[in-house]
Amino acid sequence: MSKISYEDFKQKLMDPNVPDSEIAKYLTANPTESGPFDPRIEPDPKKVVLGPEAQMDVESAIRWGNAICRWRRQQRFQLAIANGVKKPVLVSEGDSWHQFPFLIEDVIDHLEKDFLIWSLDAAGDTADNMVNRNPEYLKALVANKANKVAGFLFSGAGNDVIGEDLLGNPVLAVLIKPYKKGKDAAWHVDKARLAAVLSQLEKDYRKLVSTIRLDPDFKKLPIFFHGYDYAIPGGFPGDDRHPIYAKQDEWLGGPLKEKGITHQTLQRDIIRVLIDALYDMLDNIAGDSKKSNIYVVDVRGELKAGDWADEIHAKSAAFGRVAARFKKVIMAVI
Repeated sequence: MSKISYEDFKQKLMDPNVPDSEIAKYLTANPTESGPFDPRIEPDPKKVVLGPEAQMDVESAIRWGNAICRWRRQQRFQLAIANGVKKPVLVSEGDSWHQFPFLIEDVIDHLEKDFLIWSLDAAGDTADNMVNRNPEYLKALVANKANKVAGFLFSGAGNDVIGEDLLGNPVLAVLIKPYKKGKDAAWHVDKARLAAVLSQLEKDYRKLVSTIRLDPDFKKLPIFFHGYDYAIPGGFPGDDRHPIYAKQDEWLGGPLKEKGITHQTLQRDIIRVLIDALYDMLDNIAGDSKKSNIYVVDVRGELKAGDWADEIHAKSAAFGRVAARFKKVIMAVI
């Protein structure tokens, strides 16, 4: 592939009708700047001529890929509304399962085939930021009353359970106890620390729900959560995942090995314990969905060993199957 000018590349970016897959051809990732739910995507200097203007554009935008993807999604949404496209309208706020910039077709990318989605999603976003520090969801929901918004999607617990803390350290370093022979997966999870994490998450999720429900028009608005799938720690013999934005075992496999936990089955069972605990918390918030209008989309078990692009994200086609579970739940209630 011959290099293109930054002007030609930018023209593609600014045309929401150019498929993300076409733009992805000209992108690369910065593994040293990427986090578990925050792949840092940049123009590839081997494929795009990057002069001073390009460097300033990229460096001035915190999470460049997020900003561009959000703009492109919102442009497509506005064009569809203006053109009278008749699909159910949703508002989405979430992390990289809802927006993985360009390199993977995520859940929202697949759902866009059946819904008009006003996306606030950003890879690397956290529940704390979305609910407490920089809440945008209520304003977006109110703005879409005119479009008869039919539901709200939220994805925000990944970093807290299988990601990294605010200092960039894997949370498994504090949630998991050192290996002890003969002990099962549940024993290796520090229950007190996990309880503290889940308690804070539950507080944030309940705040989000109560904020939405304060609006009389949203008393019964369907709200959809999910708790991810059973992620597979990397770095084992035969692991064929080689993401350009991270080491094979950067977030799960490596931290577990540092605890002396090297057996694949025990590693995977520990992650299952954490994911199940997250779902238990979400189910507790939802309660009786027919009364609360809060729905937990359970995607556990959908992704098999060959479906993972890295330790915690599915490949594009596999995310399509995850999205199909979302669609089934959403269409049953809106």
